[in-house]
Amino acid sequence: MIISLLFSEPTLFFLWLLAIIYGITIHEYSHVLAAYLQGDDTGRLMGRLTLNPIAHIEPIGMILLLIVGFGWGRPAPFNPYNLKYRKWGEVIVAFAGPASNLLSIIIFMIAVSLLGPILGPLNLLIQLLSFLILINIVLLAFNLIPIPPLDGSKLLFELLPERFSHVKAQLSRNGPWILLMLIFADNFLGINIFGRVFGIFFRLAGIY
Repeated sequence: MIISLLFSEPTLFFLWLLAIIYGITIHEYSHVLAAYLQGDDTGRLMGRLTLNPIAHIEPIGMILLLIVGFGWGRPAPFNPYNLKYRKWGEVIVAFAGPASNLLSIIIFMIAVSLLGPILGPLNLLIQLLSFLILINIVLLAFNLIPIPPLDGSKLLFELLPERFSHVKAQLSRNGPWILLMLIFADNFLGINIFGRVFGIFFRLAGIY
């Protein structure tokens, strides 16, 4: 895990840490911004309409991410009843996070393509940009999985017909446990579910 780099490659550890902090911050900030632009002031009043990482990093989630490779940021607060677009408002808020990660990937890949040939692959800036690309791909892919509380579930719930309301209720109630079981199976049973999902996005980005 990333924490092991602290003792063997401390420079790489801090580059990874910066990349993770950026990825989580831009993701959660974008949720709050999307809600604010739709008329909901909840996040701003709670001090979350900021790019200051302190407002978005959840200490336990960050520590676990560094130790076991799974963690989380502070959930973005918003009031769905304040949103301008009642039907798709929550979907817009949810997908603002992954969209910010996608935009970040594009920007950082352009930067690497321009600076890489000049600075070389071992340059610290190029390594940081590479880590930023990787962590944003992981955040994008992971959050698009349609299991609550992940962002992809908002679109799934909006698209499911009303006759599947019991399915929505069950997923809302049990989604976090399903997700935890999948993460456990992925890490300890060698199923590699998430690795396959991430691999699809890595290949699309031309990384692997």
